[in-house]
Amino acid sequence: MLKKKIEKLLIGTNNKGKLKEIRDLLPKNIVTLSTAEFKLKSPKENGKSFKENSLIKSKYFSKKTNLMCLADDSGLEIDILGKNPGIYSARWGGRNSDFTKAIERVYRELKKKDKYWRNKKIKARFVCALSISYLSKKICCVIGKVEGIISHKPRGKNGFGYDPIFIPINKKKTFGEMKPTQKYKLDHRSKAFKKIKKFL
Repeated sequence: MLKKKIEKLLIGTNNKGKLKEIRDLLPKNIVTLSTAEFKLKSPKENGKSFKENSLIKSKYFSKKTNLMCLADDSGLEIDILGKNPGIYSARWGGRNSDFTKAIERVYRELKKKDKYWRNKKIKARFVCALSISYLSKKICCVIGKVEGIISHKPRGKNGFGYDPIFIPINKKKTFGEMKPTQKYKLDHRSKAFKKIKKFL
């Protein structure tokens, strides 16, 4: 547990959508810096879980800048696809992490698995691992999840990543159709943030 509150934090991501969401969720008194300001490339994510990949990023960026770093690793798990794309969620979009391509691949894989998948409720969840590290030291690492189903077609232009095809449980709209304020009340990242709050 930290003795004093965090005043300055590097956000360890080169994903602009993720950067915006994390900044929106962090307390306003914390000064945030982005990896882009340091022209840092992301490290090789060779962990076997969201937690491992999150820690790889927060430790790497912290060592590069000498700043305390908060990093997120998140993705979409689809039960019928053996929890894929999972930790490979961004990689399903190819070298440039193009999520239009990633979503097309999700639909292709679902069709391969079950050509009548559109007539069924395809269970899925978003998972987010958040970690804070200072140099090589892990300060905390938490997981947030939100359950839902896959939309039969992409809907909505809000959010980023797989948001247009994910309908959270008991809702009719995809994350892509929700206003950020609606999404932040129930998504995986905000659930992880609730657990990390005591460290901020």
